[in-house]
Amino acid sequence: MTTVNIGGVPEHFNLSWYLTLKDGSYKDRGINLRWQDFHGGTGQMCRALRNEEIDLAVVLTEGIIKDIIDGNQSKIVQVFVASPLIWGIHVAAQSEFQKIEQLKGTKAAISRFGSGSHLMAYVNAQRNNWDLDKDLKFELIKNLDGAVEGLTKGIADYFLWEKFTTKPLVDDGVFRRIGECPTPWPCFVIAASNKFIKEQNNHLQTILEIINTTSMEFKQIPSIDRMIANRYGQDIDDVKEWLSLTEWSSEQIDGATLDRVQKQLFDLGIIDRIAANDELIV
Repeated sequence: MTTVNIGGVPEHFNLSWYLTLKDGSYKDRGINLRWQDFHGGTGQMCRALRNEEIDLAVVLTEGIIKDIIDGNQSKIVQVFVASPLIWGIHVAAQSEFQKIEQLKGTKAAISRFGSGSHLMAYVNAQRNNWDLDKDLKFELIKNLDGAVEGLTKGIADYFLWEKFTTKPLVDDGVFRRIGECPTPWPCFVIAASNKFIKEQNNHLQTILEIINTTSMEFKQIPSIDRMIANRYGQDIDDVKEWLSLTEWSSEQIDGATLDRVQKQLFDLGIIDRIAANDELIV
């Protein structure tokens, strides 16, 4: 039995991993796949890949591309979720801010530098024609719980996070969502360390085969909407909307998409060069 360590956010996007772990699919093929929740998101996972704490990660596309260019010895092995991620732009429920333009020059809560919440704050700023040097300020809050505390106490002013994950907090009157910022590319990819790709490619292909079989049939699982609602504390109608908007993939990311992501990151000053495709993907 070969042990493989994988990381991902503890959100509904990754329920198919839980289901395949629960039914023993990997152990039946000689793999002890050990899942680790990363509440700090993509920035935390990129660090874990660098430190060889995990072999695989289900990460945000823009985050892993940036980190590979910055020296992370990993590559994208396939797209996992092909649809865009819809980021909600949140303020504290009692905040004076009512419109996105009022957030110009205020402080954004981010889980980590290089995380999705950090990168998408730049995307949002660019879309609103803000000065990226003067109008963006950041406060590190580590995770969603930190964002709740940071916004409620006024330590930070706004926070970008996946809108369906934060919807219960909006419903409960903790956050107020004043806008949305969808990613203009597939949102989640599966990345693997170069060492794992080189030394255990057979196990990698087996894992991908298992998870893709389940994710491609995910929407047809009986009562999957109720399972998600119960497991993640979400309203059933919100889950149905999310399912209607979300598409999984088993394909590798294409060159045109890589170019589009890199051009956006380069124009924002987040990366300092455009990488060749073979630096980023297998």
